[in-house]
Formats: sequence, C-alpha cells, structure tokens
Amino acid sequence: MTPTDPSAPLPRALLHPRWWLAWALFGIGRALCWLPVGTLLAIGSGLGWLVWRLLPSRRRIVRINLRLCFPTMDEATIVRRVEGHFRALGMGLFETLLAWLAPDDKLRDRIELRGVEHLDAAAADGSGVLLLTGHFTTLEIAARAICLAHRPFHAMYRPADNPFVNWWMHRWREQRSGRPALPKDDLKSLLRALRTGGAVWYAPDQTLDVPGAIFVPFFGVPTLTLTATTRLAQLGRCKVVPFFPERIDGRYVVTMGPALDQFPSGDDEADTVRVTALLEAAILRCPEQYFWTHRRFKYRPPGAPDVYAR
Repeated sequence: MTPTDPSAPLPRALLHPRWWLAWALFGIGRALCWLPVGTLLAIGSGLGWLVWRLLPSRRRIVRINLRLCFPTMDEATIVRRVEGHFRALGMGLFETLLAWLAPDDKLRDRIELRGVEHLDAAAADGSGVLLLTGHFTTLEIAARAICLAHRPFHAMYRPADNPFVNWWMHRWREQRSGRPALPKDDLKSLLRALRTGGAVWYAPDQTLDVPGAIFVPFFGVPTLTLTATTRLAQLGRCKVVPFFPERIDGRYVVTMGPALDQFPSGDDEADTVRVTALLEAAILRCPEQYFWTHRRFKYRPPGAPDVYAR
C-alpha cells in the first residue's frame, strides 16, 4: 500500500520523538473542531488581523496586487480590503481544519453546492471532468462541498516538505474525496484519471515560469498565465466544469457552472483569456477571499518594471 492510501498504517517514522510537537498540534487541531464554527471563524479573523499588523512585507504585496487590479479604487477601500484579506486568510486556516477534520454533520447545513447537475451532465457520457477553480482562502471548504455531495474526485497537490503534514494531508483528502490524490508533476496519472472518466480538482491561477505559459490580461494587467487547462482538456479528452467558492456571513456557497462549450477551441491564448475571465468574475464576488498574498505579477513582459521592487 502507498503511504497515502487511506487504509495504509501510520508510518513508524512518524512516531519518532522529533514529531511529538507535531502530534500535540494535531491533537489541538482536532479539539478545535469541536468548537462552534462561528467561534473558530472569529478566532481566525482576529489571528488574521494580528498577521496584518505584524507582517508589513506581506501587507505590501497584497496592497500592490490590489492596486494593480483595481486602479480606480480609492485608498480607503484598498486599506479595508487588505485588512479584510488577512482576516480571510486567518479564517481560511480554521476552515482548512474543518474541511479536513470536522464530521459531516457539523458542516452539512453550512455548505451549499449549487449547479452540481452541471458536473453530472458533463460526466454522464463517461467523460472525464476537469474541475476548474482558483486559489481562494475557502478552497478546502469548496473541495469538502463536493465530498458532501458524494461526487468523488482526484485532488491535485504540491507535496509538502514536512513528512508529517504530507502524510496526514493526503490521507484526509483521499478519505474525503474517495479517489487518490495526484501530484502536480505526475502528468501520466492525471491524464489516465481523466481518460477513464475521473473528475480532477484543478487550479491553474498561480504564476509559474514554465514552458507554455503566456501573458494574458488579469484585471487588465499582462500576467504570465498557464495554458495547461487547454492542454489537459485536449490530452485528457475531458470536459471543463468551472466551480468557485464564496463565504457569505459564515456560510459557504460553492457554485458550479456548465461545462465550457467548444473548449479547447484550438486557440490557446483565447482559451486562457476565457479561463481568466471566469476567475475574475469569481474574484469580484468576494475579492477579499482570493489569495492576494501570492506575487501574481512576479514575471513581467520584456521591458516592464518589477512591480514589487522597493
């Protein structure tokens, strides 16, 4: 059995004393999940506020990103949204705990999955489905919403450097999603899953300097963007169903849209612009809940200045 198989025994190496602190934190995390969700979100919001106050370097990155994407926004609104984003990050920490550890009954009444019929329609003929989303602070809750709807899927992941976190993270995800998690660099397994009718969670919106990435507008700013959605749809012979999460007054709405028609179109740039437009529309519904701490504009077109330079 692989170490991420939900039925696999705990590796003996994780019982070594070097991991005892990690076990203690793990126990605290499980205990926290017994608290009311509203209490956890309030704690998370306060923790996010503290980080906002103590990390000016990250605060600066968020402010630069928001200023670039919303150039007409007044300064007072920018300041509120920067603080709001850090509060959302703090809540996202506890939402991740809930998504991984809380029992179904604790979350079922707080999560609404809209448009699941679009996923069912896309998969009805046996096609694989690429579940297209973005990096929001509520992304783990969004994945749990699909689990609660009893729609199995593969989660793509980037391996964690910490072996303790890596083992538990994959175990939790696979127990919930009902399908093996797929490393981001394992293209062969990814395509096999899609070609055999599987659904795969996929978020292509973080900047990577990789072959095939191109500059397309993101809120009007030329941004290096992956074209992988088009390639995966083509190579995996699958359909693309967009879905995006939103926290509204302590509740969660996850909305799926119809499978993208005529996708891929044969024009990689047009397809990437289309995917980016879907992401932009989702961000505008809950701007503070997008991952603005990521240096989205790290790579610039030739001759363009470094927006993060001091």
